Amino acid sequence: MTYSRHLTFPLLLNARDLGNCPRHDGTLTRTGQFIRADELERLTSGGIAALSDYGVRTILDLRWPEEAAQRPSIFQGLQHPHINYVHVSMLGPSEERWRAQRPPVVKETWNNVVLDLAQTGLRDGLRAIAQATAGTVLFHCYSGKDRTGILAALLLDLAEVQPEFIAEDYAVTTERLREAYLAQHPDEHEAILESVRCPPNNIYNMLAHLQMHYGGTANYLRHIGLSDAEIEQIRRKL
Repeated sequence: MTYSRHLTFPLLLNARDLGNCPRHDGTLTRTGQFIRADELERLTSGGIAALSDYGVRTILDLRWPEEAAQRPSIFQGLQHPHINYVHVSMLGPSEERWRAQRPPVVKETWNNVVLDLAQTGLRDGLRAIAQATAGTVLFHCYSGKDRTGILAALLLDLAEVQPEFIAEDYAVTTERLREAYLAQHPDEHEAILESVRCPPNNIYNMLAHLQMHYGGTANYLRHIGLSDAEIEQIRRKL
């Protein structure tokens, strides 16, 4: 499979549109609806303009409050006439609380733990997406890898994208981050390689978990508190 949805916004490493993904019926998801990305505080003024020109009208920040405080998004408090900034801490109120409650798991099953333990954050993030008006929604965490990856997978599965392409969308992050992260931390080679590793089996295990324990993605979204109208609003976007 050839991956061709990389977007170039100055200094972002891991931005891509969720459009042009093959669905089960042979059609493609719509472009210009969702962008997944890494954190935006490193964007230049040219990058801000590029996002606006692309059609981004909602920024959904999935980071913990302490991350947002330490590395503020350039959109926090920015009086931008066209872009609405929304903060939803997907994994609860703090990293410390999250690490204390989640069991130790391998990466291949990490998404399953998030589905079970972070339902409030996922509901609030998805509700913000459903309520977003016209324009592109960009959602991000720090690396655009784990929190962003699971939200992207839920959106793509809800849009009935073929599982191998959902897994590919998740796994391509490894390539996007590897060289830049190794350059930033040359003495931590093995740790960095493990940190950026995004195994496709994490997605396959997640999709199986959704089906086995919740009856699929749409039923999972109902389980965590989204209405049928909100689910349909999200589905229609893609």
